[in-house]
Amino acid sequence: MSKARLEAFSDGVIAILITIMVLELKTPHGNDWHALIEREFAVGLLSYLLSFVYIAIYWNNHHHMLHASSRVNGTILWANIHLLFWLSLVPFATRWMAETADVHLQHIPTAAYGIVLLLNAIAYTILARALVRQEGPQSKLARAMGRDFKGKVSLALYIAAIPLALFVRPQMSVAIYAIVAMIWFVPDRRVERVLAD
Repeated sequence: MSKARLEAFSDGVIAILITIMVLELKTPHGNDWHALIEREFAVGLLSYLLSFVYIAIYWNNHHHMLHASSRVNGTILWANIHLLFWLSLVPFATRWMAETADVHLQHIPTAAYGIVLLLNAIAYTILARALVRQEGPQSKLARAMGRDFKGKVSLALYIAAIPLALFVRPQMSVAIYAIVAMIWFVPDRRVERVLAD
């Protein structure tokens, strides 16, 4: 099966998710610059920004993985749909976390956001392993993925952030979510280097 159809479908779904998120972004109350820093609008905008960065990171890494792959099979198709399902919950989790933050972020919505991020990371890991299995242990993709240190650190950070959101301070969890995004925001050149060989 051609990977082009899988890429095109995934790109379309991700574009729709970004559109949904921006459409759910509330406009500020007022017509001056002060309205942009009003708490309700600012929390919504920052939540949108964080989620947009996450979706962009997944899109970028998804593209790199598929570019390093020669073909897909049924397992990969289902693993990709699994990833898209969890990505499709990002707009919901973003809106819930932003809309319930009155004076402070709330425990359960912030933890739910982290659970969605964790499940996205797990789904991405499953897809990556399915692609490596299809390509073989000596493939360019397998060499590019390596030990996936960033992936393992991300999973550990999400697992730590969720109970922090529930039982300690949701703001600490959001800081961890932002740190994970920064870890991935720095471009991962492994695939590009391996493909250039």
